[in-house]
Amino acid sequence: MMRLLNYLTFASIFCSAGALESNVVSNLSDLPFDENDHLNAHILAFPASGPCGALMKAQIEATFLYGHVPVAVEGDAAEKLFGSNIPIKPSAVTDCPAVCLDRGVDSSLVAYPLPEKYYNPENETHQSLEQFVASKSCGRVEFGFINYSGKDLALYWVNGDAETYMYPFLQKERNTRFVTTFIGHTFRAKDPETGEVLLEHTVDFNGVMGVSNHINYHRKRDIREEVKRTMAGEWTKHLQVKRTFSALGFDKGHLPNDVFGSMRAFYYNNRAPPNRLMEEWDSKGLYVNFWETDCNFIQIPWELKFIWQERLKDVVQEWVGETEIEQTDLYGMRQYETGARLLTHVDRITTHAVSLIVNVAQGNLTEPWTVEVYDHANRLHEVVMEPGTIVYYESAKALHGRNSPLAGGFYANLFTHYRPIGDPNWYMKDNPEGTPAPLLDVGKCELVGKPNEYSQGAVKCENDAIGPHLSPKMITATSGDDLYDLWLSVGPSFEDDENAVASDEL
Repeated sequence: MMRLLNYLTFASIFCSAGALESNVVSNLSDLPFDENDHLNAHILAFPASGPCGALMKAQIEATFLYGHVPVAVEGDAAEKLFGSNIPIKPSAVTDCPAVCLDRGVDSSLVAYPLPEKYYNPENETHQSLEQFVASKSCGRVEFGFINYSGKDLALYWVNGDAETYMYPFLQKERNTRFVTTFIGHTFRAKDPETGEVLLEHTVDFNGVMGVSNHINYHRKRDIREEVKRTMAGEWTKHLQVKRTFSALGFDKGHLPNDVFGSMRAFYYNNRAPPNRLMEEWDSKGLYVNFWETDCNFIQIPWELKFIWQERLKDVVQEWVGETEIEQTDLYGMRQYETGARLLTHVDRITTHAVSLIVNVAQGNLTEPWTVEVYDHANRLHEVVMEPGTIVYYESAKALHGRNSPLAGGFYANLFTHYRPIGDPNWYMKDNPEGTPAPLLDVGKCELVGKPNEYSQGAVKCENDAIGPHLSPKMITATSGDDLYDLWLSVGPSFEDDENAVASDEL
């Protein structure tokens, strides 16, 4: 309740005369956060005192802010946001710093905006404060609309009582219409034949929204037999990759705070229906057990996706070493629910050489939901992830999955992929000089921990280079049958053949 009052206080202050003199924040914790400790307003922060304070206040009063609340910062808040970048004798507003903070960011991450969020007059869209606020750094956003209504619609931009036709609004994810727009703009989806309004939405952040929700239809199939065939195929595929990039084929790391903050804000703002929708799995196989439990999806706007992938490429590049890589895909955000399973598999061979699993959010788990990944000697590792952690992995070669059902709660991930620049045949080639040798022989290994301890060194080997993630199950796979046996052993039991067959009734 106090957080809500904090926001209402901010809102009332900035609707009154003398607002810019009335509100100065010296601690970022005094910004308006909601009951979940996420920023509940878009903020335009600027220095409170000195020549920059006066210059900024005058300019902001004459600038349309696209829903941003102007906040003057001093002391610790100014130090965290601007460091030593506040000039003593600025000659113009363009010499002074400002930053836009996204609604939805965690309080613990609010001090780490993306570089794109800072006022930078060297940027052609930041030539003035007005241009900065109107740019994608602040007021300009992307919003997507997905049609699952069962019929083709029409999409309109609404301005007061007038509406302007924009696009035919066709059905399913492949026909998502992303609109570059501004915070505060309104859009309407209508049935072109009857004029019925099926959706009307005023944009207040980067996001996506569905008209109705998707329903996955599933043919009757023998799940056990199909999984067994799939595992045999995935085993064969992983053997086709000759080249490696690391000793084990995977590692665990952490997101940079600014990227994590941006992802968390986007997820938080879009975490509930109708922004979060069912992922389409009708014709994608059974890698996700969508017929047993919901598998949700939040599409990411194109510009935001590009920013994240470019930043993450630097993170992956450091892991890979000297081989220069290029981005090929970023997929997600996918939200798994209780009971979810992900079959062991490898990714697309020509484009997914090195990849990241990014844990954006999770909640109410009753036990860890580990990433299962096989190293270059086909030993099973189980890696525990927390929000903000990443798993690097050679995704076309290192078999990976999550066969144990998700116990309680939810789990939101995104996936990003890279390959050596311009080389779809990378997987056929020898390792370049300097590539770490695959870690094959680590001597005798034994279980020293508990059977449910993961990423804590529960398995001890003579060679410590194997790391802390070896699975307490102590499995070394030799064929697709071993992958299938793991899937059977950790999942719900099949009491009879009928329970092994997915029904058409969902």
